[in-house]
Amino acid sequence: MEISSRSLRVWQRNLAVYRKNWKISFVPPLLEPLFYLLAFGVGLGVLVKGVSYRGEAVSYTAFIAPALLAVAIMYNAFFETTYNSFVRMYYQKTFDAMLATPLNIEEVITGEILWAATKSVIALALMLIVVSLFGLVSYPHGLLLFPLALLGGLAFAAIGMIFTALVPSIEVFNLPIFLFITPMFLFSGTFFPLYNLPGWAQGVAQFLPLTHLVALARALCMGQLYAGLFWHLAYLLAFCAIGIPLALRLMHRRLIK
Repeated sequence: MEISSRSLRVWQRNLAVYRKNWKISFVPPLLEPLFYLLAFGVGLGVLVKGVSYRGEAVSYTAFIAPALLAVAIMYNAFFETTYNSFVRMYYQKTFDAMLATPLNIEEVITGEILWAATKSVIALALMLIVVSLFGLVSYPHGLLLFPLALLGGLAFAAIGMIFTALVPSIEVFNLPIFLFITPMFLFSGTFFPLYNLPGWAQGVAQFLPLTHLVALARALCMGQLYAGLFWHLAYLLAFCAIGIPLALRLMHRRLIK
């Protein structure tokens, strides 16, 4: 695979398009955490008096807030390299136009993945403003959420690009969303602790990348760093190391047909 700094030109192109529609893109990350915190933190939080986290009782709002940040990282990266990348590839023929330049396939796809990860970082920054106003982020540990958003964004961007390489039509994206993204959203320690699940389900959850992203985000938000976090970090790094080359290979196979 030949990948050079020309990949940044793809990233730059997507940024230029994003800047034209930035007002629309800014609204959801600002309002989404507010809605979730009001619905779950305030509404459901009245019924759930506290949640045990590493042997300490924390409020339900403090428990779910980091998970909302992790979910935003997942959604922004995944949907960028699925629906948006598919539209650029299949309908707008943007990939064809870029491949008519000195860019090769791997550089185009790398630029797409980098841009998706950047969108995750932007979404995190906007959501972090809202969550911080509620006093739910411990600083300076919370600043480490930015590199975490980049890492998580790369992981889920790679997943999305793999599905983009495999699906025959845009409607088929409903399948991986239903079978993969939605279960992660519900059963990765987002809205309740993993120890509430049966033993076999806890084991399955350890194979889900969102589980590790949520664990890291929660630890950083609460300012609790411990040795076990290296396992979660190693998982995401390994996931990127495997997922990104696989995405490049599969997209190369699809685009050269």
